[in-house]
Amino acid sequence: MGQWLSWIKSNEKELLKILDDLAKKAVETSEAVVVLFEDLSNVEQAKKIHELETEADVLTRDIFSELNKTFITPLDREDMQRIASKIDDVIDFMDGIAARVYSYKITTPPPYTMEMAHELVKATKEVEYMISKLQRIKNPKDMIEHCRNTSDIEHAVDDLYREAIRELFETNDAIKIIKLKDIYETMETASDRCVDVADVIEDIVLKYT
Repeated sequence: MGQWLSWIKSNEKELLKILDDLAKKAVETSEAVVVLFEDLSNVEQAKKIHELETEADVLTRDIFSELNKTFITPLDREDMQRIASKIDDVIDFMDGIAARVYSYKITTPPPYTMEMAHELVKATKEVEYMISKLQRIKNPKDMIEHCRNTSDIEHAVDDLYREAIRELFETNDAIKIIKLKDIYETMETASDRCVDVADVIEDIVLKYT
């Protein structure tokens, strides 16, 4: 019986470890997006981002398969699934940014993209911090504060997005508008998904503390 219980405990740790790795992968991808905008001629960078996205997909599948095998989970199964799929979404959209920049042959960073990319790094770091604390929520107030930080970052990205779109529509260049609007929207959605993760974490904090 003791052995069985210790197996459950180690399995709980394994689930949170994979979730942790996935959050780290989100930070790595957001930092890679910043590097991409620093030098858009570097084709290898878009490939690197896509590789990170593929690695994140594997981690997400691992979480779902572990959850299917595990009788007792450290947190609600649905909450863990939601966190994993939303972090995976963040990384998918960041891969989408790189894919669009490459497909549309963007050679200079469009206005506001660098600022938005830096905000995405901040947002993914907030997510990584919160995930790292899920194993033992010692300070619920601290967790809620980081959920709020993620929301503040998202508001900053929204402001940048609105400003970017406003200036873009002043250009009257239809092709440019279509391409850049798509990139801006993808960046904004990536930031929205970070808030989705924070919302699930806030629910968990309120439930378990």
